Amino acid sequence: MIIRKVRPSDAAPIAEIYNYYVEETTVSFEYVPVSAGEMAARIAETSAEYPYFVCEEDGKVAGYCYAHRWKERPAYSRTWETTVYLSSRSRGRGIGRLLMERLVEECRAAGCHVLVACITGDNDASMRFHERLGFVRASCFHQVGHKFGCWLDVADYELLLSR
Repeated sequence: MIIRKVRPSDAAPIAEIYNYYVEETTVSFEYVPVSAGEMAARIAETSAEYPYFVCEEDGKVAGYCYAHRWKERPAYSRTWETTVYLSSRSRGRGIGRLLMERLVEECRAAGCHVLVACITGDNDASMRFHERLGFVRASCFHQVGHKFGCWLDVADYELLLSR
């Protein structure tokens, strides 16, 4: 198992991993699956400015994570949002932790001050995962998303990288 920087050739397996969450869960608030081409464009845009990693296991992408802009205004430029997704067969094996630890290190080295994780209110596993990484719940927005006929909360978790 290796953690490495994302490559353009990772777009299709990343789209496959992500689309499971789009189609089957409330983890993503998108409704429509993302094509490999659209994912390639997203990867290129994000990785040009922010850290973006994949976990490769036996030559296949098992998961990925990245940081990206949290808000548009210049005063927020050193606060980044994190994203992490694992293939359904890779959960519960420590891959997410390895990815996020690498991401946190890279964000700190790049001068990021705060990381924010926006988590769907019914995603208890992700909340516990982020808490184990040192993230602290900072806010909860009630019923701000709607998917599969349900109103969904979003909780923000933060990790201060420097003081």
